[in-house]
Amino acid sequence: MHITFPDKTVIITGAAHGFGRAMCIAFAARGAQVWACDVLADELDETRALCEAAGGRCEVRVVDITQRAAVFDFVHDAGKTDILVNNAGGVLGQVGRPLEDVSEDDWHGIFGVNVHGAFYFCQAAAPMMKAQQWGRIINISSGAGLGISLTGIQAYAAAKAALVNLTRQLAHELGAWNITVNCIAPGFVRSNANTERQWQSYGTEGQQQLVDSIALKRLGTPDDIAHGALFFASDYASWITGQVLSIDGGK
Repeated sequence: MHITFPDKTVIITGAAHGFGRAMCIAFAARGAQVWACDVLADELDETRALCEAAGGRCEVRVVDITQRAAVFDFVHDAGKTDILVNNAGGVLGQVGRPLEDVSEDDWHGIFGVNVHGAFYFCQAAAPMMKAQQWGRIINISSGAGLGISLTGIQAYAAAKAALVNLTRQLAHELGAWNITVNCIAPGFVRSNANTERQWQSYGTEGQQQLVDSIALKRLGTPDDIAHGALFFASDYASWITGQVLSIDGGK
């Protein structure tokens, strides 16, 4: 299956490392103009360099996606949006704690980066997609949005579940304009500093138990998630919308 995007502009959030970086490289290598954002300037520069090394084009900006005005400014700078990948998210360095110990700021912080930012980007990109009668929105949720979270963080599980249903709702709202909205729910992947700390916390026995719980008996990679995004953005998925694709090696 040969997929290219020579005339498409792709916005990818959370692009400084992990899934976001892998998706930037994948789209750039296939001809897309990539616009990448994150709050980590140095790592964003690394992402841009890797895209260029793959023969692609990538513009980067430092953007706090929890700030609606900053999101709209970034989308305006991009000029147009054909494909939007809402990848930014995470646990903000939090760890699992008893329900009664979770502060208001910690609860709202996780919703800010995992749900509010995605909503703002969809708001900003939708008018352009409607005008051109074509668009692809891909939200990166998590297996935690379909079940329980390995992190034990209540807000993370709730926010990723919210992103799944936002996907379904927007698919029905935007479908009349030939805009598809789909979601990827990754399994556990050692993709960034947080997931690496989580992996190390399991110890040898816990790590083996996690791998044994996967049908394919191995962990995935950021490229596995990027390949799912390429599919949803391609013409091969033109009659697929409102769907959640679990990329987790089989659970």
